[in-house]
Amino acid sequence: MAFSLKPTNISYQRLFMLSLFVISISLTFLVLSFMVNARPLVNEFHTHRTELSVIINDLKWFGKKTDRKKVKVGLVNLSDDYNKKIAGSVQDGVVEVVSVRFARVDSNRERLIKWEKLFPEWVDEDEKWGPPKCPEIPMPPRMEEEEYGDLDVVVARVPCGKKGWWSSKEGIRDVYRLQVNLVVANLAVASGFRDFDRTMYVVFVGACGPMMEMFRCDDLVKHVGDFWLYRPDLRRLRQKVAMPVGSCKIASPLLETRKEEGSISLKAQSIVLEKLNHTSYQQREAYATILHSSEAYVCGAIALAQSLIQSNSTKDRLLLHDKTISIKSLQGLRAAGWKTRLIQRIRSPVAKKGSYNEYNYSKLRLWQQTDYDKIMFIDSDLLVLKNIDKFFDYPQLSAAPNNKVLFNSGLMLIEPSLCTFDNLMSKTRRLNSYNGGDQGFLNEAFTWWHRLPKNLNHLKVFAVEMNGKHEIPSDVYAIHFLGFKPWTCYRDYDCNWDRDYMNRFASDDAHKKWWMVHDHMSKGLQQYCALSSKAYERIMENREAAKKANLPNGHWRINVKHP
Repeated sequence: MAFSLKPTNISYQRLFMLSLFVISISLTFLVLSFMVNARPLVNEFHTHRTELSVIINDLKWFGKKTDRKKVKVGLVNLSDDYNKKIAGSVQDGVVEVVSVRFARVDSNRERLIKWEKLFPEWVDEDEKWGPPKCPEIPMPPRMEEEEYGDLDVVVARVPCGKKGWWSSKEGIRDVYRLQVNLVVANLAVASGFRDFDRTMYVVFVGACGPMMEMFRCDDLVKHVGDFWLYRPDLRRLRQKVAMPVGSCKIASPLLETRKEEGSISLKAQSIVLEKLNHTSYQQREAYATILHSSEAYVCGAIALAQSLIQSNSTKDRLLLHDKTISIKSLQGLRAAGWKTRLIQRIRSPVAKKGSYNEYNYSKLRLWQQTDYDKIMFIDSDLLVLKNIDKFFDYPQLSAAPNNKVLFNSGLMLIEPSLCTFDNLMSKTRRLNSYNGGDQGFLNEAFTWWHRLPKNLNHLKVFAVEMNGKHEIPSDVYAIHFLGFKPWTCYRDYDCNWDRDYMNRFASDDAHKKWWMVHDHMSKGLQQYCALSSKAYERIMENREAAKKANLPNGHWRINVKHP
């Protein structure tokens, strides 16, 4: 059912008229910016504090001083009555108002789509049964044509999902809300596909505002009450609409999505992809990792940097650290290839004191590194086996799947932004984290995310029924070492085999690949991976326990030669 405001008493009538008045003023200010382009839109908000009738007279005067015939405004998800009211409040001959029609996903049961269908836990990445497909989310027809193809302004009422979600402890997972945001984004891109540097504006009406994942806070011009005015960066927004509508399938690294399955119209998509392949826009990009609270992962970070270098990556390597990392360790990390930056760690508001994830919210500091346009974060217990530079073509937030509708934050692509950092920090106590750490929190903050291939963040974990060898597939880009880390074991075999409950994390194949990178490191760097006396005592105790238990994997019989 279309959105409608039907006042039932005097207070509702006043509220309706006030809302209409604010939208009308917003539209007229936008029109003025198109007419003269002489003053920034922000100044228009500050300098024009007058009655609507005076603004309309200004529009008539400016209309005589410009060569532009009309300013075209598209209205999305507003009732017909509301549309007429807005259309009647702007000057005829200067502004053309168009109602954008699309079939709502919740209008009947046939179109009803559950969030789990858009973000499934598993998809057939190998395409053994054909390419994965996403549910179709209806878009306005003929967006690139005359009716919707040259809009200057889009005004949209954005739903907040189920009642109370936007202020609750959960992120918003609502397909109808996603549809409205996608409609607006597609209209903006379709209107700008001939010139992505053109100026256009979007006005959102609603308490929760647009989706942060789609419309950047950096593009926010003004926010007053339930009204949000954006001037979107069409160059970035086009990447979003060229992606699948969810993690229900993987887009190729070069965004060469199948035209018949993309969310954007065919003509607009082909032009988007052509411009993507021929753009001169150069982005600043870097890999990043974080060390805080202890030096337990210094060796892992050194090996990670060396694996990136050995993969012939051309990107910068950035390491964020707190004051617990010693000068000696920082010297080794820099020698390994990291650019180091000191940060103040961030405590999780829900983690227990002394827990492993107590300061995992420090990962939010990534969004403060604004000298880069994109950052590929990688946990320090990963190892890169193949060059992965091409995956920087994905937009924020892109990650490999974890379970259910969630992603794994051990490897993810983000776009630094100070206002995004502030936004995330403001939500640390308003959004739940299922595990008390950054992964649970980020999955509530970024409910709309893009699926990277699972072999880009291959979790070293094996099902019980799998073969005893626990081999790593040949197409894996990066291994995520779960369980005991290679640098806390001897090199002869994966010491996860020495504990029955840790066997699912054991893989001699993965273990060998890590030590191959280690052996290519200089002797000076290898010293940072020397086995500590505490780790030595642990693995000897576990080895003896494996022998007494006569574990069937038989690794305890291997003669350990690693000094």
